Amino acid sequence: MKNLIFQYPAWWALACVALGLAYAAVLYYREKTFKDQPRYLVRIMAVLRFLLVTLLSLLLLSPLLRSLLVETQKPVIVVAQDASESVGATMNAGQRKTYDERLNELQDALKDDFEVKPYSFGSEVREGIDTAFNDKISNISKLLSNVYDLYGSQNLGAIVLATDGIYNEGSNPLYASSKLTAPVYTVALGDTTAKRDLVLKRAYHNRIAYLDDKFTVQVDIAAQNCAGSNTTLSVYKVENNNTRLLQQSPVAINNNDFFITRELILDATPSGVQRFRISLGQLSGEATAANNSKEIFIDVLDARQKILILANSPHPDVTALRQSLSTNKNYQITVANAGQFTEDAGKYDLIVMHQLPSQRNDATAVLNTIKARKIPTFFIVGAQTNLSRLSEVQSLINIRSSGPSSNDVQARLSTGFSLFTLDERIANDLQAFPPLTAPFGEFAPTGQGQVLLYQRIGKIDTQYPLLVLGSPNDVRSAVLCGEGLWRWRLFDYLQHQNHDLFDELLGKSIQFVGLKDDKRKFRVNMSKNIFNENEPIQLDAELYNDNYQLVNDPDATIIIAGSQGKEYNFTFDKTDKAYTLNAGILPVGNYTFRAAVSYNNQNLSYTGQFSVQPIQLELYETTADHNTLQQLSAKYGGEMVYPEQMASIAEMIKAKETVKPVIYSTVQTRPVINLKWIFFLLLALLSAEWFMRRYYGAY
Repeated sequence: MKNLIFQYPAWWALACVALGLAYAAVLYYREKTFKDQPRYLVRIMAVLRFLLVTLLSLLLLSPLLRSLLVETQKPVIVVAQDASESVGATMNAGQRKTYDERLNELQDALKDDFEVKPYSFGSEVREGIDTAFNDKISNISKLLSNVYDLYGSQNLGAIVLATDGIYNEGSNPLYASSKLTAPVYTVALGDTTAKRDLVLKRAYHNRIAYLDDKFTVQVDIAAQNCAGSNTTLSVYKVENNNTRLLQQSPVAINNNDFFITRELILDATPSGVQRFRISLGQLSGEATAANNSKEIFIDVLDARQKILILANSPHPDVTALRQSLSTNKNYQITVANAGQFTEDAGKYDLIVMHQLPSQRNDATAVLNTIKARKIPTFFIVGAQTNLSRLSEVQSLINIRSSGPSSNDVQARLSTGFSLFTLDERIANDLQAFPPLTAPFGEFAPTGQGQVLLYQRIGKIDTQYPLLVLGSPNDVRSAVLCGEGLWRWRLFDYLQHQNHDLFDELLGKSIQFVGLKDDKRKFRVNMSKNIFNENEPIQLDAELYNDNYQLVNDPDATIIIAGSQGKEYNFTFDKTDKAYTLNAGILPVGNYTFRAAVSYNNQNLSYTGQFSVQPIQLELYETTADHNTLQQLSAKYGGEMVYPEQMASIAEMIKAKETVKPVIYSTVQTRPVINLKWIFFLLLALLSAEWFMRRYYGAY
C-alpha cells in the first residue's frame, strides 16, 4: 500500500495545477502559428505543456511516497543432534539407519509451517546434522547458549534436542542459557541401564614438571555393579610404542557404587614430553574395557639454571642467598668457598661472587672463565672485597676507597629504573629495612647500567648507587655495594611473617642477570607442546637478518616426524613479517620436527618436539542421563520423547499457542523525485511537444 504525501500544505498542489493551466493558456490560447492545423493538435500540445509544468511544479514541493511493507516470519525450529561418541556407541548400523529416517521425517513434517535450522554439537556447534558420532566431547550448555545468541532476538519457536544427556564439558545444561523462552523438546537417546563397568574416570596432574623432580598424579576410580571384585592399578611409561611397567597396586571393590581416589608419585625424567599410561585390569563381564585406561602427557623441562654462590669466606649472606634462591625450582644452587673451589666455573649459568675478588683471593681462574664464557655475574661488595680489582673485572661501577672504613647505608628505590618492575610495597617498606654495610668512598657509575637502589646515609639521600644492573658488552651483570642481606631477610619475616618482599627483590635481580637472550636468527614458536587429538597443530616461525629485523623473503620448510617413522612435510605460510603453519590434526603420539630455511648463504634450522594426547571423555560415562533431559524439557515448557515417538514432536509444536508466525510491518518513505520513471515521463512529455511543434513548423 502506497500513499503520496507533501511536505507543504495541500492547497499548494492546486497552485501548481493553476500554474500549469496558465502556462499552457499563455502559450497556446491565441497561438497563430498552427492556425492551419487541426484544432485538436493545439489542444494536445497544450495538454502536454500543462502536464509538464504541473509535474515540475509539484516536484518542487518535495512530495514523498510512503509504502507499508508487511512481512510474515515463520517460527524458527532448531533441530540439534548430539554427535558425540557416547550416542553412537549404543546404536548398531540398522538402528542408525532407522534413527536417520525418523529424524529426516521430523524435519520434513516441520518445514512446511516452520523455518527449520539443523545443527550438530559435540566438540563444537556446527550447522547440519552429523550422525557419524565421532565427536570426543559433549557440551549441551554451549549448544543452548549458541542458539540463544543466534535466534534469541528472532521468532524462535522451539528447540528439538536429540541427546543422551551426558555432558563432559561446560556447565550443567539445567543452569545454562536461562534466558531462553522457547520450549525445548528432548529426544532421549542412549541406554539408561547401569552396566557392570570399571572406569578410570579422571587423572589430575600438572602439565609441566622439572627434570629429576617427582610429580603427583591423582586418579579417580569408579565401578558399577562390580562388588566383590579385585583389580590392579598399573602405571606404564610409553616410549616409542613400547611400554615399561613403573608401578602396580591392588584395588579391592567393596560395593556396587564404588569410588576411590589414588595418588601416584612418578619421576620426571628424562627431559621432553613424557607419555604415561595408567590402566586398570579388566573384570569379567564388563560392558567395555575402553574406559579402563588413560594416557597422560607431562612436559619435563630441563630449564633449571645452575647458580654458583662463590664466597670469599663463610658469611650469613650466603645462607640468606641460598635459602631465598632455593624457593625457585628453576634454580639449582651450589655454594662453595673460593679457597676450596676446584670445579669448572664454565658449567654454571650464573655466578654470585660474594666479596670476591678479595684481598686474599683474587679469584683469577674463575674471573677468567667468566670473561671467556661470558657468564652472567652478580657481585656483592663487602669489607673483604678488593675494590680496585673489582673495578677492573666489571664495567658497571668504579669504587674508590681510601681505607677500611665503612658506612651503614639504607636503600632507596630509584624512580628511573626500567629493566623490570617490583611490588609497590617494596618502595614503601625498603626504607625501614636495616642498613647494609658499604665501603666508605666514592661510587661512580659508568653509565653502562641502571641503578635500582641508591644509598641513604643517615638522613641524607645520596646519588651513590647501592645496586646497579646492566648488560655491558652484551653480558648481564649486577653489583650490590654492601653486605648484610641476611638482616633484610630476617626483618622481612619479622614484619610480614614471610620473605616475600626480600625474595622478590633478590629473585627479580637474579632473574634479570641470569636471563639468556635468544640470539638465534631462525626459531619456531608454539603456544603449547601438548595438543588434544581434535586440535590442529599450529606453529609460528621467525627469521631475523643481521640487524635482528624480521624478514620472510625465503621459503621456510618443516618436517614433522611421528614416533613410528611417518613424516609430514610442510612449507610455512608467510604473514606480514614472519611465518605460520597450520599442520592440521595429527594422530595421537609423540612428534619431533625440524624446520629449515636458507638465508644469505646460510642454512638455518630449528628442532623441537610436541605430543598429541587422546581425548577419552566419552568413554568414562556410558549410562544415559534421561533425568536431566526430563528436567530440561520441563524447565522450558517442552516434553521428552523417545526416538520411536519422534514424529509426535511436530504435532506438539503445532499445538503450542506460543509458536506462531510473526508479522512485521515497516513504513518506507522516499522522495518521489528519486523514482526513475518520473524522469522518463517528463522527458517523454517534453520530447513529444517539441516534436509536434518542430514537425508542424513552430521551430
